[in-house]
Amino acid sequence: MSGASGANAGAGADAGAGAGADAVKGADAVTLVLTSLPDAKSAHALAESLVAERLAACVNVLAQCRSVYRWDGAVERADEVPVLIKTSTARVAQLIVRLEQSHPYQLPEVITVGVDGGLQRYLDWVVASTTGR
Repeated sequence: MSGASGANAGAGADAGAGAGADAVKGADAVTLVLTSLPDAKSAHALAESLVAERLAACVNVLAQCRSVYRWDGAVERADEVPVLIKTSTARVAQLIVRLEQSHPYQLPEVITVGVDGGLQRYLDWVVASTTGR
């Protein structure tokens, strides 16, 4: 997967620079899904299973952070591990069902963000990795 990671590392520098034919608008075939988990162990386990099941092309498990939120009328604080999931838009519904079924939280954070552009070869790889096309 180092090739994909390398593409991720360079994408930020080129994304806004009008990098030519590979910088594409309207790439609605890819969705970024955000969630968080209570610890790195559960985040890594989720990442492995989502990629193995082709529900995600790539999952970034980020460093632990502190979340502050309101729950049952009280302000709560918890250490959590944010997770970024890259998938094809065609697989989002299945991914959300999978997250609801397997997530350790009573009410898991699941937020989808449509991708409206990026390096076309990377976006094609995300779709191919999750749909077999």
